[in-house]
Amino acid sequence: MARLSLNTRENMRKKRMAALFTYWTHITNVCVWFFELVHNILKKNYTTMSLQAQLYVLNFFRNRQIVHQLVYESDATSLDNLRMTRHAFTKLCTMLQTIGGLRGSKYLCIDEQVAMFLHILAHHVKNRVIKFQFLRSGQTVSRYFHNVLHSIICLHQELLKTPEPVHANSIDERWKWFKNCLGALDGTYISVRVPVSDKPRYRNRKGHIATNVLGVCSQDMQFIYVLPSWEGLAADSYYYLVDAGYTNCNGFLALYRGQWYHLSEWAHGRHPNTHEEFFNMKHSAARNVIERCFGVLKNQWAILRSPSFYPIKTQN
Repeated sequence: MARLSLNTRENMRKKRMAALFTYWTHITNVCVWFFELVHNILKKNYTTMSLQAQLYVLNFFRNRQIVHQLVYESDATSLDNLRMTRHAFTKLCTMLQTIGGLRGSKYLCIDEQVAMFLHILAHHVKNRVIKFQFLRSGQTVSRYFHNVLHSIICLHQELLKTPEPVHANSIDERWKWFKNCLGALDGTYISVRVPVSDKPRYRNRKGHIATNVLGVCSQDMQFIYVLPSWEGLAADSYYYLVDAGYTNCNGFLALYRGQWYHLSEWAHGRHPNTHEEFFNMKHSAARNVIERCFGVLKNQWAILRSPSFYPIKTQN
């Protein structure tokens, strides 16, 4: 077995140290709360607390254990429950606190708020399920879900990639044919739940109740922008690859109509016979990146694969 490189071993050591630091931080917090509880009992102040406050204090340790089991036990457990590793989860919590303005409370830490939010997105479960799993009230789950959602939106400049054009000397087999191209653009349907009076507005041509989400991604499958307000993204000399649903105009490069286009049509050794077919084949191979982006996104987050339980305003 080949020995790992020095950089790889150093990165693994840093990840172990970060996980160990996070773990001991939570242990320290639990110890602090425990000694405060003992102090209140010894001073007989505990008897003056309301029953609800007593239950919250006693359940705090149980809630921390739940978060530890969901997130911090292993990367495999964290991926299954929250769709990200422990390192990525810790980094996201830090960004939400420092940039998104997310704040913890006396009885509910930031990592528990984010864990509830990600669990809902990953498994598309109702508030009542999260309420019993995290031992919180339905009102608490709803309030902190919207708090985390607001903070996530504040991170859009950090999470969305700045578009970069394809250079003239690019050697990428998919993209070297499209100089100055910024990426690919397409829409996808996301099922929604709306009041009966609004259903005609959201009914698509297949009869499903859904909203059409516009997405723009880079050449390396990173999202650049998501609807609304995509106007003004493309400068005069740059453009995006689009499918047959769009027309050629400033900022858009569509395919030749009436010619072979889809990747499946070039299977079994078929080769283009005209320059229009050759262009469509290269266009389809490059623009397929946005289809793969949507596929990865829906595969990771179950809430995007079926109608959400949240109002349409929250979904948008």
